[in-house]
Amino acid sequence: MDKTKKLTLTALIAALTTVSSSLIYIPVGFAKIFPIQHFANVLSAVLLGPWYAVFQAVISSTLRNLLGTGSIFAYPGSMIGAFFAAILYKKTKKLTFAAAGEVFGTGILGAMATYPISILLLGQEAALFGFIPAFMISSFTGALMGYGLLKILVRNKAIGGMLDENSTYHRGV
Repeated sequence: MDKTKKLTLTALIAALTTVSSSLIYIPVGFAKIFPIQHFANVLSAVLLGPWYAVFQAVISSTLRNLLGTGSIFAYPGSMIGAFFAAILYKKTKKLTFAAAGEVFGTGILGAMATYPISILLLGQEAALFGFIPAFMISSFTGALMGYGLLKILVRNKAIGGMLDENSTYHRGV
């Protein structure tokens, strides 16, 4: 896929993620849990690769914050999750590893990365591991949705060579 198509798909995924953020989120304390972002992270990780996936996460997080439908905690969670999902998929070519990378990246590492933001920037008291349960639930839900959609698309041969740019038939699912 050429750069123009990748940028277009990145923008489309970010736009759909941003629009749906006003419809589907779960407020937990001073954070908003947003499974659609994790869904988008898995899709962009598999279809576009690591840097486009992270770029999509940054665009979505920025737009959600500007529109008041997200929080500052969207940045570390979404970017780390998208990156881990894309790297694990790139190394293994397996959708399950992309979903697991999203859950680990966002649910554990991203949740822990919000701790300094909570303390230093917002002045909120938070436990180091306090965000992990909420982030894990959100990332697991979204990653499962992304995995399910990609599995259906692969089974129906709807995305062809988009999964693996070097072939038109993808066997590592």
